[in-house]
Amino acid sequence: MKFKGIGLFALGTLFGLEGIKLLSSKDAKKVYAHCTAGVLRAKDSVVTQVNTLQENCADIYEEAKEINEERAKKEKEDEIESL
Repeated sequence: MKFKGIGLFALGTLFGLEGIKLLSSKDAKKVYAHCTAGVLRAKDSVVTQVNTLQENCADIYEEAKEINEERAKKEKEDEIESL
């Protein structure tokens, strides 16, 4: 029973060390670099879309304010005419 636990620990340590070697290999680093480059491209695309959306929202907000101002002006004029 004791040897089984020690054997499992040793096997786990061995796999862990080999895993670290595999993850830090030259090929793995190339994969990481390609994945990171893809994420950066996606980030740039999202930032561009968010900026466009913010600009459109600002335009809509300003137009809505103008509509409300015109409506308020018209209501005042109608109120004055009805007196």
